[in-house]
Amino acid sequence: MALNITGRKLFVKALKEEGVDTIFAYPGGMITDIVDELYKTEGIRVVLGRHEQALVHEAEGYARATGKTAVVLVTSGPGATNTITGIADAYYDSIPMVIFTGQVPLHLIGNDAFQEVDIVGMTRSITKYGVTIRERDDMGKIIKMGFQIAGTGKPGPVLIDIPKDIQTAAGDPEYPSHVDIRGYHPNETVHIGQLKKAYKLFKSAKKPLILAGGGVRIAKAEKKLLEFATKMQVPVTTTIMGKGVMPVDSPLYIGNCGMHGRYAANKAITECDVLFSIGTRFNDRITGELDRFAPKAQIIHVDIASASISRNVVVDVPVTADALIALERLADYAEPMNTDKWLGQIANWESEHPLAMPCSKNGVCPQNICENINDLFPNANIVTDVGQHQMWATQFIDIHKGQQMITSGGLGTMGFGFPAAIGAAIGDGKKPVVLITGDGGFQMNMQEMATAMSLKLPIIICIFNNSNLGMVRQMQQLFYGKRYEITDLKAEDGSYYPDFIKWAAGYDVKAVRVTDNSDIKAALEMAKSNTEGPTVIEFMVSPDDLVLPMVKSGTALSEMILK
Repeated sequence: MALNITGRKLFVKALKEEGVDTIFAYPGGMITDIVDELYKTEGIRVVLGRHEQALVHEAEGYARATGKTAVVLVTSGPGATNTITGIADAYYDSIPMVIFTGQVPLHLIGNDAFQEVDIVGMTRSITKYGVTIRERDDMGKIIKMGFQIAGTGKPGPVLIDIPKDIQTAAGDPEYPSHVDIRGYHPNETVHIGQLKKAYKLFKSAKKPLILAGGGVRIAKAEKKLLEFATKMQVPVTTTIMGKGVMPVDSPLYIGNCGMHGRYAANKAITECDVLFSIGTRFNDRITGELDRFAPKAQIIHVDIASASISRNVVVDVPVTADALIALERLADYAEPMNTDKWLGQIANWESEHPLAMPCSKNGVCPQNICENINDLFPNANIVTDVGQHQMWATQFIDIHKGQQMITSGGLGTMGFGFPAAIGAAIGDGKKPVVLITGDGGFQMNMQEMATAMSLKLPIIICIFNNSNLGMVRQMQQLFYGKRYEITDLKAEDGSYYPDFIKWAAGYDVKAVRVTDNSDIKAALEMAKSNTEGPTVIEFMVSPDDLVLPMVKSGTALSEMILK
């Protein structure tokens, strides 16, 4: 019989059994025993961030770039509460992650001890599973459950709270290879009868349309989506989270739909007679006014989570299945449809209102920046923060095979971009990482430059600086009579802080400011040549540049603001 071991040793053993090679951590009193054990361990890289929220976003970037379940370790109290925004972001975008939090000893729980919080209770609605370990001999089983739940079915974050005395107590040395979890049975099949019903309806369409979301990417079903669409000759539109699941050069791909989607894509949704949706939960940024979404269409909805089906949009044929399993079957059934007239109509819409922005003469054009990134970084992972720059990136950045666009979709978290770029660079160091961020969002986690520099990560940081919180300012301009309240980031005397070039110098980071379109390419080439660490490029963008088309919240997709 194997000798008992401490909880801290079992923790490290569990990570090794799960194949964890990287852990994102920030130390504190209630995890010092685990940190000490990690010090004695080889084969697990410990990444020290500079703030716990950023730490979770770094783990998100790592998970999104690698497809692996990410691991986060933080202490109790503020260490734990600082992770909440990142956990919510991971939950809404279905990112597999296990967050370990330290906790005060069992006998102090409930006594308002120093740095004691009920982090499990606080995060119950934004985790797939959360638990405080209360018995040392349950530790192995609980950690195994955490990894199984995080990475199976619809992925998501799991939080495991470990009291300090559990970490030091001796107990069962075994780490199970599998745990049967009562009440947890992720769907791994597809109802063939329902799938055939969906196919029969789709085949009957005169104006069929596929709407593909991020679930296709999570399921690694991109090839099967392309095969299915090509065999049937059916056009495809994507959500923001689905961008990249269909090759940008496919004649069947008509771009993103939704609030800032292409004119042709939104028109196609409005006019189609059968909409085949896969891997998206129909959030309001995609649908516009629900009662007028795809008003002429019968709707098929394929999603791994049955709870997501008919929750927002009532559908005609529901199919609960993993996107890859469903598309594998559908690709076998697929036969060509006569869609020439329909595809021609979509092409006419595209030519009527092609995607192009009328840029102000008072700054660098965001479309030009994106097109230069396309030319110089055809194999890069593109990471964005949240705001106007994010929408411009989703409109004008081309995502090719092998690339990813890593962005915050469901929660829309400002401050996500920079740490996520760090995580992506750690996880997939073979590809360049280009961050597209705004001056507002970047300042929310700019302290992570210390992390990027300490690891010498050659991230290209493109700051679109319009001196404003641009997305809100755009709404104020269009819908609130140009009453620009608390969106102008300049000081009362017109000064702007910080000076990003001087700030970068404090971290020993190469930086350049671009004020003219003719200098975009040279700045990006300089950044590309710097492989020794991060490079900052500050692009001076006009606050008057807008993201268009735009569908005002609460209106139909057909009611696009075009200019």
